[in-house]
Amino acid sequence: MQGEQRARTIFLWLWTLITAVKLVVAARLPLFVDEAFYWQEGQHLAAAYSDLPGLTAWLARLGVEIGGHHVLALRLPFLAIGAWLPWAVSRIATRWFGNVAGWQAGSLTLLMPLSATLGMLAVPDVPMAMAAVLCLGAGARLLHTVDAAAAMRLALGLLIGALSHYRFIGVIAVGFIALLMLPQGRRMLRDPRIWVALAVGVLAWLPLLAWNADNHEAGLKFQMVDRHPWDFQWTGLWFLVIQPMLVTPLLCLAMWKVAVAGTRAGGGARAQWRYFGLVGGVSTLAIFVLGFFTDVERISFHWPLPGYLALLVAVPVVLNGWPRWLRRTAWWTAGVGLALAFSYYLMASSPQLREQLAGYKYYPRNFAGWQPLADAVREELQQMPAGTNVLAGNFKVGAELGFQLGDADIAVLPHPLNDKHGRSVQLGLWGQLHDGKRDGPLLLVLSPSDQRYRELLDRYHAICGQVGPLPPPRVVSSDHGFQRFLLIRLPAQREEGPCITPAMAWFDAPSSGDVVAADLHVRGWAFKDGVGLSRVEVLLDGRAVTDALYGRAFDIRPAWPQSNDPQHPNVGFDAHLDTRSLAPGRSRRWPGGGRARAP
Repeated sequence: MQGEQRARTIFLWLWTLITAVKLVVAARLPLFVDEAFYWQEGQHLAAAYSDLPGLTAWLARLGVEIGGHHVLALRLPFLAIGAWLPWAVSRIATRWFGNVAGWQAGSLTLLMPLSATLGMLAVPDVPMAMAAVLCLGAGARLLHTVDAAAAMRLALGLLIGALSHYRFIGVIAVGFIALLMLPQGRRMLRDPRIWVALAVGVLAWLPLLAWNADNHEAGLKFQMVDRHPWDFQWTGLWFLVIQPMLVTPLLCLAMWKVAVAGTRAGGGARAQWRYFGLVGGVSTLAIFVLGFFTDVERISFHWPLPGYLALLVAVPVVLNGWPRWLRRTAWWTAGVGLALAFSYYLMASSPQLREQLAGYKYYPRNFAGWQPLADAVREELQQMPAGTNVLAGNFKVGAELGFQLGDADIAVLPHPLNDKHGRSVQLGLWGQLHDGKRDGPLLLVLSPSDQRYRELLDRYHAICGQVGPLPPPRVVSSDHGFQRFLLIRLPAQREEGPCITPAMAWFDAPSSGDVVAADLHVRGWAFKDGVGLSRVEVLLDGRAVTDALYGRAFDIRPAWPQSNDPQHPNVGFDAHLDTRSLAPGRSRRWPGGGRARAP
């Protein structure tokens, strides 16, 4: 009894503390790009969308309808599901492994970084995790006794899963495989009540199937074909490396032991033990294998979560068989992992801290710069004629600005990113995919940071083809220029003529991160298609620090053959900077960055 009371107290303290921290972070963290698009989908209610079934958008809409137009309100339904999840895991573990193991399983769900942070972002993985746990608990109970209550819970889980994500098909397949491998499961599947529950699950897919039938299978093609290369790629190894970090190494080892036990007939006294091990083990293994063939750039580290939750139910039984020192190490390691995960989100929620990661691999670009951009857009619109509309360069800018400005109908230019993320068809259905025609002035908002630099000039030329020559832009820069936006005023009537692009510039020396001396020599190149440049300034953190000597012979046309700057090949520049005249900073490393100013 004392052990049970202690385990319960630890769980309640952890749940209260972690839920409070998640609320604070969720209230401060800017919207992730995908969250903004789900908000936009929620403002255009439908049974399904081009990227997902409807539930994520419905929950986002529910949040803002109840709590108002705020990031915390949008995330509240997802936070509620995330807060429910540890209780649900605890209840399942309690039923089959006792009260102590139950409270411990709930505590581990609160500590494992991947599950602990669930709900802070309004993403489809949250309701899908809920669906997976409902199905898991129902399946374990049905293995013991088939009753109407458990069958209804299974039906509810299948319903929520079908409305959450295409990936839930994999959860269903894994659960079915696990049941077929167990004698109790094969007996269960002969009961008509189970087939009624399965029928509910099948019917729940009809809205998504109907949407695909009406739209040339666009959603299925994106999720199953276009999104992934389906070729073996060694970079999938990175997926295997990062997973133990996301669940912490010792918990990963304990879950592996549960999975192995599930494959053996003597792996536990109860069929449920094997069931949890099989569901979790097969699911996780399948995701790991898929990681070598799918979109490793965006696949995502959270995909194995439903399998991990199944394994986590039985993990306390494994841990309680370990030596005391190893068991304590596992718990403390999980706590450290959780602290690191929260630290990342806290950093992303703070402009000052986020700035420190600028230029590094894990710089949270999709969280950065949206509020300054929205403020600048409002300022520009106030100075432009009444009725001026915003035109976004891609769906990311359109969705984020849409939320900031309270406008879910911002038009968006065609862009490869729209296709890559499966959003082009949806924008077209809403009538928001801009065709280049206009009957009034536009404020064009571009995000060069979303483009590989070597492809940026081609992108500018494509935009010229869509809207005409581009006037000089207003630059909105955040985090040492690593997040940049261009605000371009387009007149009511399209202008004709050669393509005029925003200026492009590059520092050849010093390189970003180099330690610089007091007397600094800067050199590089800059050009502006269509008209050329008359002046180049060197900026440091958005402030002009010196003028460059522009016009040195430096032919960049081998790298940019499509460029039509009339000053080629004389586009090189040099500048000298006395760093002793600058205000003291925290580093003598060159951050990079610069700006070319048109005549």
